[in-house]
Amino acid sequence: YGFYTGFDSDNSSGDFSEANHKVPEMLDLDPHQSNRTGKHNGETEIQENGIKRHRTSLPAPMFSRSDFSVWSILKKCIGLELSKITMPIVFNEPLSFLQRITEYMEHIYLINKACSHADPLERMQAVAAFAVSAVASQWERTGKPFNPLLGETYELTREDLGFRFISEQVSHHPPISAFYSEGLNKDFIFHGSIYPKLKFWGKSIEAEPRGTITLELLKHNEAYTWTNPTCCVHNVIIGKLWLEQYGTVEIVNHSTGDKCVLNFKPCGLFGKELHRVEGYIQDKHRKKLCVIYGKWTECLWCTDPATYETYKKSEKRGGEQKKKLVSEDDIKSENDEADDMPEIQDTVQFIPGSKLLWRINCRPPNSSQMYNFTSFAVSLNELEKGMEAILAPTDCRLRPDIRNMENGNMDVASKEKERLEEKQRAARKERAKDEVEWHTRWFHQGTNPYTGTSDWLYSGGYFDRNFSDCPDIY
Repeated sequence: YGFYTGFDSDNSSGDFSEANHKVPEMLDLDPHQSNRTGKHNGETEIQENGIKRHRTSLPAPMFSRSDFSVWSILKKCIGLELSKITMPIVFNEPLSFLQRITEYMEHIYLINKACSHADPLERMQAVAAFAVSAVASQWERTGKPFNPLLGETYELTREDLGFRFISEQVSHHPPISAFYSEGLNKDFIFHGSIYPKLKFWGKSIEAEPRGTITLELLKHNEAYTWTNPTCCVHNVIIGKLWLEQYGTVEIVNHSTGDKCVLNFKPCGLFGKELHRVEGYIQDKHRKKLCVIYGKWTECLWCTDPATYETYKKSEKRGGEQKKKLVSEDDIKSENDEADDMPEIQDTVQFIPGSKLLWRINCRPPNSSQMYNFTSFAVSLNELEKGMEAILAPTDCRLRPDIRNMENGNMDVASKEKERLEEKQRAARKERAKDEVEWHTRWFHQGTNPYTGTSDWLYSGGYFDRNFSDCPDIY
């Protein structure tokens, strides 16, 4: 099951990452040789031509939505909870919500960075950047992921990036997705549960992502918790769809008492604040240690509070430091770490002396024909030869509606989606008739040890690969 290698992660910091150095490797797909380390025969095979890459495009281009009226469906739903409304498949993207959650891991180098820092302030800076990067893949992603079926799972093992990930749909009403990821070097654990509450407000759809996210840095004996900002898709009836994130995200270090408060700013009347993130890190005595600023669609910087205040005052006085677009040369002169940056022109007002914390990955050139997927997202539903013998039968990659949509077979995908939903309803009625309770397979309901709130916790055992009692959901 170590079938994932070779994703090219952007690494703005210039820190070492195996993905950047393109270590040639190829993994055998014989399921009988699989063991718990994720290796096969204990070793990786070197491929003479270099690294084995993931696919760089989807099998078929995105289906046009221009002929479909979302209003005909949504006009009955104003103010209602949308999770119970069946939407036509044309408004979807060919990924399950469980796969969408996995996109948290696209910028895993930031977790590695946090693990490597001796200074708790630098660790918090890296964790804050990771929390912001987790929502960055949603930029221009206006397609709706498929609602996972009850019992659906998704796993991802990426030896090149040093992690493995498992998620399960643990509840259908309300829809709750639980996930657990761990570093292959036993350096971190990342887990949580997400209950996206969707509402339609006439012109926009708002998704409030309830649920706690927890990151444990094992070497430092630290745990950080936070919740994601609210996401809103605008112009769902008419006009160009666009997306914003807003709300306050509080990241708490439960070991030191340090806290990072990030304000994802709403767009505002003239769009001045669109995509902006501003915040600060404070210690347990509420002393501000640094200020963080940037855009969740571009990059994130930090500077000391005194420099930030001086700059803001100077800006108000209309001094020499006027708003400017920061170029790559500016960044490199101010920040020696920024060696491997993509060609992206920032629109963030740059404060001299700031340190770059994170920068968004470049999208593939054909991204707009592929639901605006990142390179990481393009690879998530890939089903390579030999995988089916290794995966749990509940894995999203085996879902026929998503697979057919990805292949451009929209009519078949739509029929399969209806069939699966009907099968799920029939199974629920059967359980109700027999008074049988649904039992989750890989997660259980418990208490988050750091926040004391209700959470879904990983029960363990998935990677032992005993799938004999998995439900038949497809």
